[in-house]
Amino acid sequence: MPAIAIIGAQWGDEGKGKATDVLGSRVDYVVKFNGGNNAGHTVVIGDQKYALHLLPSGILTPGCTPVIGNGVVVDLAVLFEEIDALEERGVDTSLLKLSANAHVIASYNRTLDKVTERFLGSRRLGTTGRGIGPTYADKMNRIGIRVQDLFDDKILQAKVEGVLDLKGQILTKIYNRRAPSVEEIVEELASYADRLAPYVCDSGLLLNRALDRGETVLLEAGQATLLDVDHGTYPFVTSSSATAGGACTGSGIPPRRLDRVIGIVKAYTTRVGEGPFPTELHDSFGEHLRKTGAEYGTTTGRSRRCGWYDTVIARYAARVNGVSDFVLTKLDVLTGLEQVPVCVAYDVDGTRHEEMPVNQSDFHHAVPVYEYLPGWWEDISEARTLEELPANARAYVARVEELSGARISAVGVGPARDATIVVHDLI
Repeated sequence: MPAIAIIGAQWGDEGKGKATDVLGSRVDYVVKFNGGNNAGHTVVIGDQKYALHLLPSGILTPGCTPVIGNGVVVDLAVLFEEIDALEERGVDTSLLKLSANAHVIASYNRTLDKVTERFLGSRRLGTTGRGIGPTYADKMNRIGIRVQDLFDDKILQAKVEGVLDLKGQILTKIYNRRAPSVEEIVEELASYADRLAPYVCDSGLLLNRALDRGETVLLEAGQATLLDVDHGTYPFVTSSSATAGGACTGSGIPPRRLDRVIGIVKAYTTRVGEGPFPTELHDSFGEHLRKTGAEYGTTTGRSRRCGWYDTVIARYAARVNGVSDFVLTKLDVLTGLEQVPVCVAYDVDGTRHEEMPVNQSDFHHAVPVYEYLPGWWEDISEARTLEELPANARAYVARVEELSGARISAVGVGPARDATIVVHDLI
């Protein structure tokens, strides 16, 4: 069985965790391949809600092996806090695997993240302040500390000495902050080694052998296409590759084994942090979407910016990722609106754009061109087929599908685990 990637097709928070959960027991491995604890998935099982940050959502499926891939940056304190919280609730985490090549977030990177944002002032990027960007920068600068380094005292000591030669100068001379000592950092990181050891593996080898055996490997993105460091709304992006290409580099699975790419889109659009957002609403409709959809960050608790569905972005995500199937989530949030606008193009200084403008300035000044679809008032949370939806809700799904560049294979109609209409099988 080939590998399947689940990709956020907007600015994140689309419901990737639920989409993963829909595939259920047919998935043998779920792999987080990028990001860190700067994003989260919320999964509802019965009357229980689980907020996951570093752990792949497959951790909640008995028998499924969750894997944190080499493309992830790991805050070890957060990892064990999350493991402990789940185990206290009766969730078995013993199958978890962690790539030996994943990079570790050290305390100096958390400090640098926060002070840099304060230093930027009005030019800030809106990071979560969790050290994600500085850790990826260390990785690219080849001064990063990897999980495997924690098991060799000499290598760990040498790497920490090397990185603090640079980071210490930056913290003290630019930001007027006390730099930690080499001993502090070594002691902090080495303290996790014994507990970490049972989880650590060659994740690329593990996953390729699983595919050789005919098992199903699901690759689960953190963040989303418009936050991808290459293909997103730069510089208001994350520091990793959140697209289908990143699924391969962040897991060690080669591209030819990636058979299906599932893009997750919300029935409207949200984003957190700074940056352009053409369909953003600053009125009562935006507040309605925020309150009805509970649009508050899983990781940060920040209010999400809300706007109407944007088919320009959907088409872009379909193209960049090679999306084979879309999952449309939170259709129920639109219930009760007299009409539902859908952005079909942008107007930029009198020129119509049906594809993403090539430069950032045009995108920043893009004015959405809307098509208005009739709304519906009926409760749709119990619908399990398209035929059970009100006619106007069906028409909305059909029109969004027509404009988005790939078929819609599943529709989320409520927060419950089973509140999903499956139109086409995702495996």
